[in-house]
Amino acid sequence: MSTATIYRNNADAQRAAAAAATLANRREMHERSAMAWDEMAQSLEDTAKLAIVNAAAKAERKDA
Repeated sequence: MSTATIYRNNADAQRAAAAAATLANRREMHERSAMAWDEMAQSLEDTAKLAIVNAAAKAERKDA
């Protein structure tokens, strides 16, 4: 399981906790936490994509 998947699972768990919360402030706290987990997962995925592009560019420079 990738780190991004773990982050997405944590976000899902926080959304579930928000849905179960009876107090508005607790619900908002869980929703903010879910957004943070999603942002971290997205950032990690974006970084991985950029690393692939950079590696390809580096390999292309070596071949030239």
